[in-house]
Amino acid sequence: MKKYLKLLRVEQWVKNLFVFVPLFFSGSIKNLDLLNKSIFAFIIFSLAASVVYILNDYNDIEADRKHPEKRRRPLASGAISKSKAIGILAGIIVLDIALICFAQVYFNENLWKFTAIISSYFIMNLAYTFRLKHVPIIDICIIATGFVLRVLAGGYITGINISQWAILLTFVLALVLAIGKRRGELINAQVSGKTRKALDGYNVQFADIALSISVTLAIVCYLMFTLSPEVQARFHERVFYTVFFVVFAFLRYLQQTLVYNRTESPTKIVYRDRYIQVTLILWVAAFLIQIYFKK
Repeated sequence: MKKYLKLLRVEQWVKNLFVFVPLFFSGSIKNLDLLNKSIFAFIIFSLAASVVYILNDYNDIEADRKHPEKRRRPLASGAISKSKAIGILAGIIVLDIALICFAQVYFNENLWKFTAIISSYFIMNLAYTFRLKHVPIIDICIIATGFVLRVLAGGYITGINISQWAILLTFVLALVLAIGKRRGELINAQVSGKTRKALDGYNVQFADIALSISVTLAIVCYLMFTLSPEVQARFHERVFYTVFFVVFAFLRYLQQTLVYNRTESPTKIVYRDRYIQVTLILWVAAFLIQIYFKK
């Protein structure tokens, strides 16, 4: 079972929690109907992401076998055969289409915008897998756009309007994650050699500058989001003070990356760093207080 979970990259499904962003920031968490729709969006997006991961691993089998970590992936290691992976891939595609159709019937709505977002995500990642992941800058922009599509999917399936600042914040936050990952790969490449063609268009100095710019933009976007009239009206002007948690989390991440030279992916840093975890918990708690005790 473990090898199949690794094939589906279930641990990466945490990224799809971004579909809950519109629900969370709208203050509608208590609305069970909207919550059910967001859960459907999460499942459907997660399965679509797994299809992309399987295609990527299938396409990169030979390259992954030469990578110090990726060689342990189920397809590269031979734990799962190519034919079985294709069968799983086909099954997930059928299941995902069935869930989209079921959601339209269950919620009695025409979810064509949501379906269009899922289709766009899939097509974009096909282009990424077979060509664009080798093109510097475009590769990280596609990753960031994928997060924006997750947020839009959550908004379209629930009918919640999404702030432009929230969309821009999502994009630059995802850029931080993508650039941080590229930086880690560059550090590792100094020891084991480059394992990604796109790294030819990056160096550590550029990654450090781009990372600092992206973090600054993310903080500014979040600040503008909290100060926007619709957010202040929806919650309370006290929502502005959640900026302190965001600033601390980003500074801690930059410290781990630039000072301690952590080379793992940003998601792994979040999984392992207690300071960032506690800060995120406090940030969520602060927002929940604004939702339930805004008077």
